[in-house]
Amino acid sequence: MSNRFDGKVILITGAGSGLGQASALQMAKEGAKLSLVDLNSASLEETKSKVLEVSPNADVLLITANVADEKAVENYVKETVEKFEKIDGFFNNAGIEGKQNLTEDFGNDEFDKVVSINLNGVFYGMKYVLKVMREQGFGSIVNTASVGGIRGVGNQSGYAASKHGVVGLTRNSGIEYGQYGISIKAIAPGAIMTPMVEGSLKQIDPDNWEEVGKQFVEPNPMKRFGKPEEVGYLVAFLLSDQANFINATVIPIDGGQSYKY
Repeated sequence: MSNRFDGKVILITGAGSGLGQASALQMAKEGAKLSLVDLNSASLEETKSKVLEVSPNADVLLITANVADEKAVENYVKETVEKFEKIDGFFNNAGIEGKQNLTEDFGNDEFDKVVSINLNGVFYGMKYVLKVMREQGFGSIVNTASVGGIRGVGNQSGYAASKHGVVGLTRNSGIEYGQYGISIKAIAPGAIMTPMVEGSLKQIDPDNWEEVGKQFVEPNPMKRFGKPEEVGYLVAFLLSDQANFINATVIPIDGGQSYKY
């Protein structure tokens, strides 16, 4: 099988762990050149070493940046284009959950923080990457929404509002940019066993979080957590040329849970 990403440049935010890292590994195996962005430079180094294990000749650029800072976003796009001269695919993925609380108790600062990373950060990424893609006449974007972006979850005002916002941005921009040869979609992961989800379970019960996890996936039709690499397969497909006609839509990857009554 020929590599879907030979000669392709893929930009990933939140690449230091979880879905970003899993997707980087998948696309590296298939020949991608990678520009990896994260707030945590040590995590980025870790992702890079894992990438080089699966693809020893991979061309990898690491950029430490805060996606909530518009200047930093403009810069990570600029650095990527300076090194690789184009951006074929963008996995606009960085996000946080925030502290769990009822809406009336959800702190304003916490709300602002979650929205600034999860929604503003995704918007800034699209703003600067879309300019590049429109000029080059091709490109594909996958935004990370969540099942919390297509239904209510509870105790997550900031997260739910921001991820519903990501869905809106995806639909709106997909409709704007299809004419330029660009497709834009979002994924809506359910409970995938990433460091973020582990942190979420630890918020509920720090000492018995694994037990909480078992109860948490009990209602899932598949009775388990998803694996980051399962999301990596989906992201790689959606960023490949095979998925060009999938546009302005949201693909859940949650074992079927969001459709269960």
